[in-house]
Amino acid sequence: MARYRTDLPQLKPGLFVSDGGLETTLIFHEGVDLPHFASFVLLGSEEGRARLRDYYERYLAIARRHGHGLILDSPTWRANRDWGEKLGYDASSLERVNKLSIELLERLRDAWETAETPIVIAGVIGPRGDGYAAGRMSAEEAEDYHAAQTAAFAETEADMAAAYTLNYVEEAIGVARAARALGMPCSISFTVETDGKLVGGSTLREAVETVDRETDASPAYYMINCAHPTHFEQALSADEPWMGRLFGAKANASTKSHAELDESKTLDSGDPLDLGRRYRKLRETYPGLRILGGCCGTDDLHVAAICEACV
Repeated sequence: MARYRTDLPQLKPGLFVSDGGLETTLIFHEGVDLPHFASFVLLGSEEGRARLRDYYERYLAIARRHGHGLILDSPTWRANRDWGEKLGYDASSLERVNKLSIELLERLRDAWETAETPIVIAGVIGPRGDGYAAGRMSAEEAEDYHAAQTAAFAETEADMAAAYTLNYVEEAIGVARAARALGMPCSISFTVETDGKLVGGSTLREAVETVDRETDASPAYYMINCAHPTHFEQALSADEPWMGRLFGAKANASTKSHAELDESKTLDSGDPLDLGRRYRKLRETYPGLRILGGCCGTDDLHVAAICEACV
């Protein structure tokens, strides 16, 4: 049995660190070619696995230095059927690579975990389509689509499944149902546009409440990712019950819109210190936010600044 699958430590008081923008770090800072933004392809070689270990160890060191827990997210955001087919991976090779990703994280946990720094291994699920564009699946279609990747994680030591960059409710419902059917805790992380709403116009409140209603509140918690705090802070309200389900944020470094980022040929790394200050303000206003990390454009400097600001 996975170490924390039945007792996730991040559900209890205390801060947890998450990593930054894996793919943007590898592409823009390290010059790695990631076709279709797929970091899981690196699992196919020892050189690639070494590069991933080096990346994760930066965040393991930050978490240990600050005495926080760590959510160790697998590099499998693109390791689902449609994206796999574009990269030449069939169902069996995708199953193998998803399981291999968890084995890599297991070895890192064995080397780094301490009593002060519990390490939760999360099998990452990404959207079927582009995280910046509205999707089209029904909840039933989404459950069927994401079941294979979730099942691969369920057969490993992954503690949970973590879906990121979802932008419509039906896909989130499908992921949550697939995880529930397999006995896997899951988190759901939505992305929003500059107006604080999902691309289809739903508010974060509507999205969280709808998923909870349609799944008997099966997700362990919700998060926000791939948006700058200036985009999503307007959608938050300390007085509303749904906020008790929102546990964390992995913000972009840039204040640019998704459309602007999609067209950009250079990386906008923003200001790590400013991002740290914004996280501190979020934590002061919404102390239930306890999982802190980054997304596109962020790296270990941003996450270190967040930890320094939120001691």
